[in-house]
Amino acid sequence: MRIATVVILAGTLAAAGAVVASVQAAPEAKSTPAPVALKSAASFQSIKDPAARSVALFQEAGKVIQSPRCLNCHPVQRAPTQGDNLHPHDPPMVAGDSGHGPAGMPCFSCHTAANVPTWGADIKSIPGDPKWALAPAEMAWQGKSLGQICAQIKNPSTNGGKSMAELHHHMAQDHLVGWAWNPGAGRIPAPGTQAQFGELIKAWIDTGAKCPKPA
Repeated sequence: MRIATVVILAGTLAAAGAVVASVQAAPEAKSTPAPVALKSAASFQSIKDPAARSVALFQEAGKVIQSPRCLNCHPVQRAPTQGDNLHPHDPPMVAGDSGHGPAGMPCFSCHTAANVPTWGADIKSIPGDPKWALAPAEMAWQGKSLGQICAQIKNPSTNGGKSMAELHHHMAQDHLVGWAWNPGAGRIPAPGTQAQFGELIKAWIDTGAKCPKPA
């Protein structure tokens, strides 16, 4: 009896250990999907007309600008969205006067200075950045054509007062913009890399910053 009990107990512990090990390994089993490729700025050199090349460059950069990683933080309704389908933020949230959430419930109630992994089945991580916030109201992009967004980005009254040089620096080096390529487990990163995106924006500016026709 004593030997049988020891055998049963050993088997139970081994099974429990296997369950624990499988649970601990679960987050690693589902890796974050790889980023979508982005063409290099140099690949557009074959377009001889500078204006046509400029439009083509911005259209390629638009794969980033219109990706869910960017659009979720550039809503028209002043409330963030989530996921690849831009569904409403859960729990319900609004920008507030500062863009950092309403009084008493700022964004940093949940979003810290870095991504935080979770054990959730649907939400694999909580996104975070030291400057986590919604884009200003004048920089709302959701529901707009790429041509309309391009016109917004060029206009200092709707791009945060930035010159073209400052706009390039923001796109190419801003840490919060860079989050789009490091969005945490369970989210598809923006296409390419921030460096490639910055090169496309610089080449677009250098060729006259031409915009696609508004839809």
